[in-house]
Amino acid sequence: MEMDLLTCELSTIIQDVSITMLSPNIDSVRALKSEPCPPDPFRAGPRGNRDSWGGRAAENSTPMSAGDPKNGRDKPEVRSMVMETERLVESRRLLEAHSRLMDLECWQDDILWQLYGAAGPAGSALSPEEQELVGRYFSGVGQLVDALGKELWAVVSSALALARQNPTPFVSAVRIVEREEALDRALLEERGGAKGHSRPLPPGRPRCWRASFFQVLEEAVSARFRSVSYLHTRGPGLAGHLSALQHGIMADLATVRHLLEHCVPPHYQLTAAYLRASHHCLHAHLAQVSSWDLESGEIFAVLNWVLHTYNSPDMMGQPELEAEMEKLELGPLISTEGLEQLQNKYVQSVRKSVSEWMHKALQVELQDWQRDQEPDTDHEGFYLTSLPTIITQMLEDNARVALMIGKSLRDQMIQMGLYEMENLLNRFREALVEFGKEHRRDPSKDKNKFYLHYLLASISNCIILKKSTVSLQQQQSSRSAGQFSRTPPNPLAALDRAVRRACRLVMDQLLLALQPLLPGLMTRHWLVQGDPTPKLCSVLELHLELYGHVRPPCRERLQEEAQWLLVVEYVRALMQKKLVCRGAEERRQLAQQVVQDNQQFREILHGLEGEGSVPEVNPLALLPVLADFIRLKDPNMLTLEVSGLAAKYPDISEEHVCVLLDIRGDVSRDVRGAVLDLLEQSAPPLPAGYRPIFTDILVPPSIMAFCLTTAKCA
Repeated sequence: MEMDLLTCELSTIIQDVSITMLSPNIDSVRALKSEPCPPDPFRAGPRGNRDSWGGRAAENSTPMSAGDPKNGRDKPEVRSMVMETERLVESRRLLEAHSRLMDLECWQDDILWQLYGAAGPAGSALSPEEQELVGRYFSGVGQLVDALGKELWAVVSSALALARQNPTPFVSAVRIVEREEALDRALLEERGGAKGHSRPLPPGRPRCWRASFFQVLEEAVSARFRSVSYLHTRGPGLAGHLSALQHGIMADLATVRHLLEHCVPPHYQLTAAYLRASHHCLHAHLAQVSSWDLESGEIFAVLNWVLHTYNSPDMMGQPELEAEMEKLELGPLISTEGLEQLQNKYVQSVRKSVSEWMHKALQVELQDWQRDQEPDTDHEGFYLTSLPTIITQMLEDNARVALMIGKSLRDQMIQMGLYEMENLLNRFREALVEFGKEHRRDPSKDKNKFYLHYLLASISNCIILKKSTVSLQQQQSSRSAGQFSRTPPNPLAALDRAVRRACRLVMDQLLLALQPLLPGLMTRHWLVQGDPTPKLCSVLELHLELYGHVRPPCRERLQEEAQWLLVVEYVRALMQKKLVCRGAEERRQLAQQVVQDNQQFREILHGLEGEGSVPEVNPLALLPVLADFIRLKDPNMLTLEVSGLAAKYPDISEEHVCVLLDIRGDVSRDVRGAVLDLLEQSAPPLPAGYRPIFTDILVPPSIMAFCLTTAKCA
């Protein structure tokens, strides 16, 4: 019963207000909204013209207060007005729809104010029943606000795509937003600014549609990035996606700068708003992309786009945009820490690929060693295989590509490459050792026919790898060398170990070829006929010819090592005491044959002393010295001879001198004792850089009957 009375009372108030008080207010607002407007009130012109509507809106916001009760009209039908406004919204006649909506809101506001007055003293709140009744009466108004807002934001969100075709809806949306902003401001000044003001703000005020405008704009920009899926951007698709982003952003930016900017008031600063929104969206999108399990090519595409493309003249590096970007202070697309993580991720991804390729290249190299033909040669005649070409090309390409991102990444890439080079050379050396073991197990196998040739090719390969390593180290910034790891890589040391092993195997092969002939030295047959020295020279000449296919300086190193090996084996044969002279004639013959052999060796090795590094001690120079020692006619002069011999070759021992004295066959006990005493007293230390020759020559344990029983001679 009480509710019915309340309804009846409210209905009476509504009728009275609608007839006597609301009509002039509605007419005032309708007059405001229906006054003619220029086609685009926000185009370039005097600032006063742009803000004229906002000023009038503020001035005319007072019609929502009680009006003159004299000019009466028929009661507006709320439902019919709501339906008519809905049709206007659906047909996108947004300005007309907004005018009708303002009429309804004005009427609703005045009715609420009358109810406040009928409810009692100023400032009294409406009861829940009163609020429910008014809410039912104007139930469609709130839905109209939502529907109009939905259409407005649809227009704003599609402005980037449709503005070039028809910017009129966007202009209308901006007009409505500015009218709403002016009404919000006027109502807040009238009812919310002064303390103790009894009249409340209308329902849903303030709307803050200008803030919503920029929020919708940013959401529209963000939608272009959210549509990207992980699967569609894998591999080459990511680079294509970034390129599409570039073109899309620049196209949208051109639309904003050259079209939409002229459809809004200057204080909107729409270009800056778009730059800020796109930058924030890119920041979030690239953070998401960086978190994916990217491969090296994908990471490179991201790094290159972030560090170079985005700030290039093709994008934000345009002169007219640079100042705007600096003023906004947006910061980097990816933080410094994020870039470091991405670069480390790139290096690790490339390192995995490099390690795999090096392993495959080494396997191909091992297969090449088993080929039944000589290694290939380059234009200079040096042996080579595919290994150094693959490795050097790969490391150089990686460093060059990394430099496109920056010097820091280039240095990291070089550091990684040097580590992998060191690992490869260690495995390469192990493969050489196994190659040598396999050959020694069965040196006559047909598949090892070119064993020596591929050893020489391996040495040449190491020279190429050394040049590449030095080149990479020179490219690396001095301040960054070693900063990525506590233990810097040392590929040159690993390379030197591999070369030493290969050279040792080459010398082993030379020794293997000489060994069948060495027992024929220092025999009676050799003393008379000179055999097998010519055969030794033939074997040596064949090997030296093959050494010519090795790149300097290892070619000279092999020639030098061959010279040392030949002399050591020759002297070792002498130290076997297979030939002991029985008189002065045999001493002369022995010395003469040694000199002749030395001459033959020199003819084979002629010119080697002028190539490469010259050793501190020429091993061939030892043979004439030994010949002079054997040829010496006066045994009493042996003390002086031994003194000179020890001065030139300080590693000669008493055991070696004992053997030489035994070979002469004419040395008395006294002379022998004097010679050995002198040698013991004058034993000089080995000078720096001296390469021992006698140290590698062992003396047979047997002792001649007349040798002094000294511990050293034993």
